[in-house]
Amino acid sequence: METLPTAKLRLEKVSLHTTLQGKQQGYPILQDISFEVFEGDRIAIVGPSGAGKTYLLRLLNRLSEPTSGKIYLAHQEYRQIPVLQLRACVTLLLQESKLLGMTVKEALEYPLVLRGLPKQSIQQRLSNWMEQLHIPDDWLGKMEVQLSVGQRQLIAIARALIIQPQILLLDEPTSTLDVGTASRVMAILNQLAQSRQTTVLMVNHQLEMAELFCDRLLHLQQGRLIANQNATDINWAKLRESLIQAETQIAEEWS
Repeated sequence: METLPTAKLRLEKVSLHTTLQGKQQGYPILQDISFEVFEGDRIAIVGPSGAGKTYLLRLLNRLSEPTSGKIYLAHQEYRQIPVLQLRACVTLLLQESKLLGMTVKEALEYPLVLRGLPKQSIQQRLSNWMEQLHIPDDWLGKMEVQLSVGQRQLIAIARALIIQPQILLLDEPTSTLDVGTASRVMAILNQLAQSRQTTVLMVNHQLEMAELFCDRLLHLQQGRLIANQNATDINWAKLRESLIQAETQIAEEWS
């Protein structure tokens, strides 16, 4: 009898509300979200502005805590796992990443120093990812203010990859990269997922890129998960039209 794979992540009826004065529950951001993530999944998360996509990533990295429901890493409930231990396995890369007053070299090495890796291992990982991502050596001594927005995003991607997390959460990871660099990053992510080294969940407004990347898609709308589909089952033209209509409706409501 075939053994079914164990989910790397499992969400059970997870909801998130804003907190008003005191601890009074406010309006819903995410409502009754349930899905599973398996080893090597390449998951694209799509939806119109305000659908809750970034908040979902924040929950999975424990930057936010669910109002109700449970999240599991393998068989262990999230709140039972020390935060630093969890984030060593589940790494989040937000759109805006800071070097925290460090040089590029210091920022890339810092997470590995925290984990107590020997200097030789740190240097090997640093050299490996700089080569794969085509990061020039002369960037290493630069500070954040000396880098363009796209360069900062690339360094943030390198810092996330150098950790070698089991699960990588990405929020618009290529939004400020040039086409060539973005293609290189996506190829690396595909390779990592297909070799089952890293499971990837990625928020991306560029549906063409999501279509090329993902093997599964989560579609959020107004805080609810309205579709959880294999990429081969998706009508991409219909999905694109649905997202355009949702964005247009939101823009009309705001105006």
